[in-house]
Amino acid sequence: MSTNTLAPTLVRVPAVWREAALVATGVLFVALCAQVVIPLPFTPVPITGQTFAALLVGGAYGAVRSAATIAAYIGVGMLGVPIFADGAHGTSVLFSATGGYLAGMLIAAAIVGAAAEKGWDKALFSSVLAMFVGSAVIYAVGAGWLAIDLGVGPARAFDLGVRPFLAGDLIKLALAGALLPAAWRLVARSR
Repeated sequence: MSTNTLAPTLVRVPAVWREAALVATGVLFVALCAQVVIPLPFTPVPITGQTFAALLVGGAYGAVRSAATIAAYIGVGMLGVPIFADGAHGTSVLFSATGGYLAGMLIAAAIVGAAAEKGWDKALFSSVLAMFVGSAVIYAVGAGWLAIDLGVGPARAFDLGVRPFLAGDLIKLALAGALLPAAWRLVARSR
């Protein structure tokens, strides 16, 4: 696993304990952000903090560690711990209309993490660009899954699962994209 990403730079303990602590912390962070929920009456997809957390974990952890973290988050939720949006849990969540967003977060975190391993997390533009690509992946997988689950076409899936979230997600990805370069500047100053 890459050590040139933010999290292992800040956490200096033996590798096995560090990895376990980072994954557990990431799962907890995503779970807490998932509890920030704003339901929308016209769609089964709520506004949540999950996507922000998944993108930030991706950028801070690198590809493999962030994928492991989001996979652990999904696994723990499927086992019955109420950590998905609004305290939801169980396998039914993964196989619901919103399950694709969870799958998309797994892929997006790995993509953003791979970009971070190439140094994209150290500059504002490239960090935000990586977050934008990650968000696009979350939308593509989530809206595709939503279309299949609801039996609707691509245009309707876009109206239900993408359009209502664009403005808020632009803010979330800009915030996540700005936090990583800022954290690296703090790390550089502390050395």
